[in-house]
Amino acid sequence: MNPSRLTTDRSAACPLFCPVLPSSRVLPLTQFAPAAGSVAAFLLWGTSDFAGGYGSRRANAFTLTAFSHVCAFVLMITVALAQGADLPSRTSILWAMLAGSIGGFSLALFYRALASGQMGLTAPIAALMGAVIPALADVAMEGAPRRWTIAGFVLAIVAIWLITRPEKSDADNASGQPKGVALAALAGVGFAAFYLSIHQAHGSAAWLAVASRVGSFTTTTVAVAVTRASLALDRPRVALGMAAGFFDISATALFIFASQRGRLDEAVVITSLYPAVTVLLARLVLKEHFSRWRLVGLLAALAAVPLIAAG
Repeated sequence: MNPSRLTTDRSAACPLFCPVLPSSRVLPLTQFAPAAGSVAAFLLWGTSDFAGGYGSRRANAFTLTAFSHVCAFVLMITVALAQGADLPSRTSILWAMLAGSIGGFSLALFYRALASGQMGLTAPIAALMGAVIPALADVAMEGAPRRWTIAGFVLAIVAIWLITRPEKSDADNASGQPKGVALAALAGVGFAAFYLSIHQAHGSAAWLAVASRVGSFTTTTVAVAVTRASLALDRPRVALGMAAGFFDISATALFIFASQRGRLDEAVVITSLYPAVTVLLARLVLKEHFSRWRLVGLLAALAAVPLIAAG
């Protein structure tokens, strides 16, 4: 065969002259895009949770969450209009709104858990609950993943357990029961419901993120009204609420992108490593206790990401 003809044929098939993996015949950029989106999402979600949890220490969690959803909505609808993407179907919009309604309320509970206890303990508990349920559901529907991915799942679960591992400094009373654990677990169940619901929606990730924020703002506003929460937010809390909203909506759009183009369980487990970021920020900013075992857990969490992506 003429080598020049072969080069021409490949150039026509791939204008960017991207190499094709011989085993899978998939372009590397396409293959790793979901993993890259999930990694970016967990970095943004970890930062968002720290900002929201820190802000909720001196503000009502529902009020701060509702405000952050307004900021998130403004940002993402601007992005969606700039992209000029088509609106998703009515069914997908309803799924996204349902996901946002559950996720928004759960996020407010999570912020309250972060504010009432140590972030290094409550964040991983919510992540574990939020990761295990969708991962098991996706395995049941799509079959078992490959061996490297299974190894990554195991390492991620071990990492979350190490970060969550109770320590003497976590005890808030004589019984040794740390604060915020129950709220964090409940929020994690809500996060799992968000993952499963948003996975049913198809179409533009930006528009689906916008629809989810309509649902989340609605539920958190109702919660503010029912609980008669104070609407007061000082300037630092406004800044933290805006940061939490911007980072959270960006992570949501990236997660939707990753789950649409890859496996749901992989996207969920990778993004559920966000406690590594939250714990690190809590250590650097709030000077929370950071034991040797939690350091090992953070390193294991980072090592789990490429294993899951390699599968």
